[in-house]
Amino acid sequence: MTSPAPRRTVLAAALAAAAGIAAPLAQAADEPHKAAEDPAEPPATTPDAEERRPKSLVDYRAWTTAADWNGGTGKGTRVEHDARPGVRIARPAGTADYRDPHTGKTAAWEYATWTSPLHTLAVPATEVVASWNAHTPPGTWITVELRGTYSDGGRTPWYVMGRWTAGDTDADIRRTSVDDQKDGRSSISTDTFAVDDPAGGLRLASYELRLTLHRKPGTTLTPTVWRLGAMGSDLPDRFEVPASKPAQVGRELAVPRYSQEIHKGQYPEYDNGGEAWCSPTSSQMIVEYWGRKPTQQQLSWVNPAYADPQVCHAARYTFDYQYDGCGNWPFNAAYAATYRDLQSLVTRLSSLTDVERLIHVGIPVITSQSFLKTELDGAGYGTAGHLMTIIGFTKDGDVIANDPNSPDDKSVRHIYKRRQFENVWLRTKRKNAEGKVVGATGGVCYLYFPAKPAPTQHRVLRELGIR
Repeated sequence: MTSPAPRRTVLAAALAAAAGIAAPLAQAADEPHKAAEDPAEPPATTPDAEERRPKSLVDYRAWTTAADWNGGTGKGTRVEHDARPGVRIARPAGTADYRDPHTGKTAAWEYATWTSPLHTLAVPATEVVASWNAHTPPGTWITVELRGTYSDGGRTPWYVMGRWTAGDTDADIRRTSVDDQKDGRSSISTDTFAVDDPAGGLRLASYELRLTLHRKPGTTLTPTVWRLGAMGSDLPDRFEVPASKPAQVGRELAVPRYSQEIHKGQYPEYDNGGEAWCSPTSSQMIVEYWGRKPTQQQLSWVNPAYADPQVCHAARYTFDYQYDGCGNWPFNAAYAATYRDLQSLVTRLSSLTDVERLIHVGIPVITSQSFLKTELDGAGYGTAGHLMTIIGFTKDGDVIANDPNSPDDKSVRHIYKRRQFENVWLRTKRKNAEGKVVGATGGVCYLYFPAKPAPTQHRVLRELGIR
């Protein structure tokens, strides 16, 4: 059966039609997965190979260090110089009312702001996706905004990229994207900024990110943000992508297997139940690969008759109340980073060769793709939008994936032909079952890894433009 992601797919298709490209602290007792402690050395990259590598079409920039945070402009915030530096509220800059559109409640919130320096994109972009890692105690939340400068010198308004909290109680707002944001030249579709008419040559040349940290008046609690970043990209229209050459060094990571399909009908208030939970199911697999999981107390709300209650938990706590689904990319990444000493981000990769390097150092990759049943042998279904996790490669270079759109946990592991998988993941255009040209996600992926990566992990991430 198709793994449904209707709203994400509609949004991606709309962006593609307009833009010519695809859209796109909980505690745990377990110790980090061994892959983080002693990852395999990745294949060496020779100078000749570096020279042959095509120019990147993706620019990922993040603020994570004390120097990064000190380089921004804070109003009411302070920089925490801990093992994991971040920003938090020091003395609020003011108090403002917020009417939650999903509860109808209006409340006053103290706030403080931090604004990044202007970042000039190495790749003037047609799309930008922000992502973040934060701790938000009950009664606190954050707003992430983006303001850009166009290639012709004009400026965008401040666009809301997300209002986010880890919680979901009466003390919290409802985490949400914000619809109907546009200036006649660009617009926001759930989690993605997109230039409306890139064929005309307009690009986003630079941007700033602004954090607003909120808390209930009178409390000393505060959000803390450890990572804030954005991925800008300018991908060409393409139905086919160049084939990458397998590394011919097979490796498979021991990633837990969870099926979304066993959750059909469970908690339909969260995106119609498990049938649409490909994104949180994939996220939960990787969270548990790194040795983290919700506590029994955190899972106490789940019906004890349900198997894999942590998947229900992931769906609830990635749910976007405006998008009305669990497929918001940054919200999934932010959920993963609520677990102890994990960090996460949303970006694009350029080939399966990039994924092979990550697998070799013990980092699985969650990928977003869409395809007809005939385009991916062995899947047994077609989909307008689906997330799955690459956990390894065979010695011949074929993809080993944990595909949550499987009838049960035991059947989640699949082997997909390398060429087919690479194309359905990286392309930006495709034809749907009716023969209509629609958008595809163009190599979007989630990366979850330790807050302190092992040296080989750090090196590979850096070489892929991730810091």
